[in-house]
Amino acid sequence: MNRRLTGLVILLLPLLYAANSAGQQPVAYRLTLRDAIEKGLQANLSVLVAETRVEENQGTRMRRMSAALLPRVNGQVYANLQNRNLRAFGISFPGLPALVGPFSNYDFRVYAQQNILDLSTYREWKASELALDASKMDYQNARDLIVRSIAGLYLDAQSAQARTEAAQTRVTDSTTLYRLAKDKHDTGTATGVDVLRAQVQLANDQQALLVAQTQYKQSLLTLARNLGMSPATPLELAEPLTFRPLAQPEAENVVASALLDRSDYVSLASQREELLEQQRASHARYFPKFSLNGNYGELGRSLGGALGTGLIQGQMDITLFDRDRNGEQQELASRLKRVDDQIADLRRGVEEDVRSALLNLDSAANQVTVAKDGQDLAERELALAQDRFQSGTTNNVEVVTAQDELARAQENYIVAVSGHVDAKFALAGAAGATEKNIAQYLGNP
Repeated sequence: MNRRLTGLVILLLPLLYAANSAGQQPVAYRLTLRDAIEKGLQANLSVLVAETRVEENQGTRMRRMSAALLPRVNGQVYANLQNRNLRAFGISFPGLPALVGPFSNYDFRVYAQQNILDLSTYREWKASELALDASKMDYQNARDLIVRSIAGLYLDAQSAQARTEAAQTRVTDSTTLYRLAKDKHDTGTATGVDVLRAQVQLANDQQALLVAQTQYKQSLLTLARNLGMSPATPLELAEPLTFRPLAQPEAENVVASALLDRSDYVSLASQREELLEQQRASHARYFPKFSLNGNYGELGRSLGGALGTGLIQGQMDITLFDRDRNGEQQELASRLKRVDDQIADLRRGVEEDVRSALLNLDSAANQVTVAKDGQDLAERELALAQDRFQSGTTNNVEVVTAQDELARAQENYIVAVSGHVDAKFALAGAAGATEKNIAQYLGNP
């Protein structure tokens, strides 16, 4: 009997554990904007691809440096057994056999080569350094774009959360109104129309709350997907939507700093310098090249009879005819003109981005002020309408109307604050160093 009871308990333990686990809600991950940006940078494909390009250019730079500055050293060991047909080499004397051998020899040798002066290769190495700088700027630009994108998704979730909270407050107010109308109807101081009107308002607000909750959950799913997290991961925003004013900077100062900090602009400048170095390298192809070559080792018919032999020589190479250089110069000149046009266009674009961001920031700050005043007035209107209905001065039409006005005022405020935060994001992107300065623009530590 005891054995049967023990076996039954063993069988039921997994079921009891599963039921207990199902009853426990998983702890939500509190996600800050900084956490979201870090996770997004780690998971985004374009950032990963840009990082591999930096590593590729680092390898190219090392190869160019090796060709331009470092010696080449290699060793060679061989042992052979051969015979020779002397007649094939034009050697034929009476009494001399046509075939000699077989004979063997052994050679152990080290070869070294060092460029003394090779301006073309040197310029190519300098160009590879500038290409590496440009790829680093492209990598940073990819990171800045992802920072801007993730911040926008986080802002969407904040706005959806704020709309959910506002919808919840309206449901609370509508519930209070319905209870008040029902109580007044029971005491004979309100009509059935008042109760019905309150029920309709409560149903509408409950519907709006369900829609807001769904949109909030969808925004969290989208955010999790772009952070490389499982959509099933429960998330909770650690930073609600908040208005933090930002002092309006001078446009000229921001533009000047943006031309130094914008990674896309700095990348183009590095590409231009790279092309100039490539032009110098192409021009240096007609210059003489000086190098030093040598080898040393042991050579002999047998291992014991090998003797030390070596060679050292200076070498000068001169290109006498190379038609390819003209085509290369034309290619480089065309690419340089294209980059110059891109730089000029991007310079105007940087200034436009900065001034547009500052204009939107100033407008959004004013909209927040107006929307906040409108929300305060709508809350006062609702409070007065509730007092009038409770005192029996009027029916609840004024209350329902005031609730609708408050709903519009709350939405206006959420839109205004969201626009202000997004304008700060845009300013951070336009000014450059987005990843570095976005916390400063947001007023976060």
